Amino acid sequence: MKLFLTLLVVSVVLSVPVSGQKTNPCAAAQTQAEMTICWGNQYKTADAKLNQVYRQFTAKLDDEEKTQLKTAQTAWLKYRDANCEFVADQYKGGTMRPMIAAICLADVTDNRTKELTAQMKERDQ
Repeated sequence: MKLFLTLLVVSVVLSVPVSGQKTNPCAAAQTQAEMTICWGNQYKTADAKLNQVYRQFTAKLDDEEKTQLKTAQTAWLKYRDANCEFVADQYKGGTMRPMIAAICLADVTDNRTKELTAQMKERDQ
């Protein structure tokens, strides 16, 4: 039964688009290791984009606003990491746990990038 549930979760995770993407970027991965590596790379890409947008945004802010954003971002990072740990720990001890963590991190990070991008655009108007 547990094997069935695990296979069901994997198939659902791999069939659901991440962050509005039309296709699963890791659909070609054949093994658990390949899926974990692929999703880890997706997270690294998302994190790099977030850092780029964050730097662009802070360049447009005054000192007080930079401090506020830094405080918010630090709190958000703690939330992201703790939440994705919680999500992944459903599979604690399993080989798919790192992949689930990476999927969560990539998705939440993409969403934060969209939030900051929207906030930056609002300030530009």
